[in-house]
Amino acid sequence: MTDEHKAALAKGRAEGRIVRDYLEGLRATKPKRGRKRTPDSIKARLAAVDAKIEEANAIEELLLVQERRDLIAELERMSDTIDMESLENNFVSVAKSYSASKKISYQSWRDVGVEPSVLKRAGISRSD
Repeated sequence: MTDEHKAALAKGRAEGRIVRDYLEGLRATKPKRGRKRTPDSIKARLAAVDAKIEEANAIEELLLVQERRDLIAELERMSDTIDMESLENNFVSVAKSYSASKKISYQSWRDVGVEPSVLKRAGISRSD
């Protein structure tokens, strides 16, 4: 394998990682339907679950224990902040090259949630 081939493979892996990170960030920060959960509302529900466990039968206890685990995990995810500005800037720097190498159309990017302004900054137009 030539040095040029190795460099091209490394570039492709790096670009793929940057694009994946950005798309995962978009997915993670996408607004969800319904009432937004807050850390306070989750903590209140945790307190209610803890109070109910004392009087629960075996099946109810099992379900409440699982709900508590889910609530704690959701609370931890909320504390993880995603630096979308950094992810977006990295994406913009590689998106045109990645798009050309994988033959990805403008509309495909739009279909997965990439904003038109981001595509414009990356140099990807509707004709691509």
